[in-house]
Amino acid sequence: MPHSSSSSSPSRGTEKAAVQGASLLISLQIASRAVTFIANQLLLRYLTAALLGLSAQLEVYYLSVLFFARESLRVAVQRQKTTTSAAPGARHGAGTSYQAVVNLGYLAVLLGAIVAPALAALYLSSADDSILASTPYLLLSLRIYAVAAILELLSEPVFVLLQVRLQFGPRATAESLATFLRCVVALGSAVVASRAGLDLGPLPFALGQLAYGLCLLSVYLWVGAGLASADSFSLLPRKLTSLNTAGQDYLWSCFYRPTVSLASSMMAQSFVKHVLTQGDTFLVSILSTPQAQGVYALANNYGGLLARLVFQPIEESSRSYFSRLLSPQEEEVKEEGRANSNNAKSSLASPSKEATVTAAEHLHILLKLYVLLSTIIISVGPVAAPPLLALVAGRRWASEGAGDVLATYCYYIPLLALNGVTEAFVASVASEAQVHRQSAWMGVFSLAFAASGFLFLRILGLGAAGLVYANCINMACRIIWSLAFIRSSFAEQNVSFSVSSLRPSSIGAVVMFVAPQLIRTITGVTSASAGGLGDVVKVAAAAVPFVLLVLLGERQIILQCYGYARRYARRGRAP
Repeated sequence: MPHSSSSSSPSRGTEKAAVQGASLLISLQIASRAVTFIANQLLLRYLTAALLGLSAQLEVYYLSVLFFARESLRVAVQRQKTTTSAAPGARHGAGTSYQAVVNLGYLAVLLGAIVAPALAALYLSSADDSILASTPYLLLSLRIYAVAAILELLSEPVFVLLQVRLQFGPRATAESLATFLRCVVALGSAVVASRAGLDLGPLPFALGQLAYGLCLLSVYLWVGAGLASADSFSLLPRKLTSLNTAGQDYLWSCFYRPTVSLASSMMAQSFVKHVLTQGDTFLVSILSTPQAQGVYALANNYGGLLARLVFQPIEESSRSYFSRLLSPQEEEVKEEGRANSNNAKSSLASPSKEATVTAAEHLHILLKLYVLLSTIIISVGPVAAPPLLALVAGRRWASEGAGDVLATYCYYIPLLALNGVTEAFVASVASEAQVHRQSAWMGVFSLAFAASGFLFLRILGLGAAGLVYANCINMACRIIWSLAFIRSSFAEQNVSFSVSSLRPSSIGAVVMFVAPQLIRTITGVTSASAGGLGDVVKVAAAAVPFVLLVLLGERQIILQCYGYARRYARRGRAP
């Protein structure tokens, strides 16, 4: 049928772009994190736990500015990009459509200019006076982080343009160079200060972040200038005066109204989501000492390494993929006998049944793969984490409790991964009313998170490990809500999505519960005794049969993914 053929072609193009984008982003993350990892290992020689805790607080400030300024806008642009290109302005050429996207990027710059000083004032008002007085260059470092955030936001117009065009190469180049420069500047300034006998406090981290923002902006401006010249648009915000319907579809003749409306609706959700995402840092800063903050920051950095390397790029690509595949397409329908475009009506066509079935199948496979990986992590991670940490960070950090916290963190990583993909799907298809409903539930989850954090930290005195448990409760609640939404969303389209079939195999479930204790018994490696390459090798060798058992239990999904990979490879070689 013609309809089927036409609908499958965009789906295949979107699938190919999503796979290529995810692969490139994963490669980028591996390369950049490898450089960052090496630099951080060297930096640990010049850091105390208290200083690492303060630098983690400043990084949360920096990430908060970026999140509140651009996150909701990025999601809205991905949701509305098909609509934007189909808007009346698209008839005036690609340049006008791209100019509309560039204009939207400057909203992030405007929000950042408001959010950065507001959050800085909030941080200073909540910081301990003794820490402010005793930490050199803390105030200067905070100001530099604010400037670095604004510099990175200035690259947002080009970033969203590249996202709409599905061009991931320039992003890989920009972030790789910026990451390398950040590591060089941070490590170089710390080494120079140490040799000169100077105490710079968190200033090396701030200088590194400033170098990151400058490099990122420079590369994006260079790439954007070439695109602007080729497609006849400006990198500066401009009024879209050529649009006949500018007053109806565009706010102040600059910003695409549906995108601004959706971004506004997502602002409240973004706030709650960020509080939940960074809530561990907020709680640990309130309920513990800088020393404990540093231990948790170290365990969090190592524990979240897999999430940043693999899960985050897949989450970003999934959000873009499902947005393109399932977002309603805007169609222009003219009334019979009227040729005037002002009398045209717009209607939204639901995604095709084929696209919905494809989305359900691909989402199920992705989640099933995450469950497989999660089973392996839970089976081996708690035993392998302490000796690995002692090997890469030294026995000093392991003896301060970071090894135990990292072992506990292994139970949190699978929930972090599953939540990322499920919420990426929700963000791709949820209506504004559903977004508001999700925000309300997230508010409830934030209260549960705070209550469990208080219970584990203050009442039970579990320290940073208790904070991980609180995060697990929070993520479990969010996953349950998202899975319920996903199942009902597909049910509305008469497409089945089995949540129960996502559970691990019987073999995997047994291995997951018995493997950690059996590996400890076989190797004799515990959190207290862990250290050195020998313990890592012993744990790895003992874990092999358990990993093979998990793979045996999940052989069906492995064979299914192998079939997909072969079909994708044949399609890529086809002329």
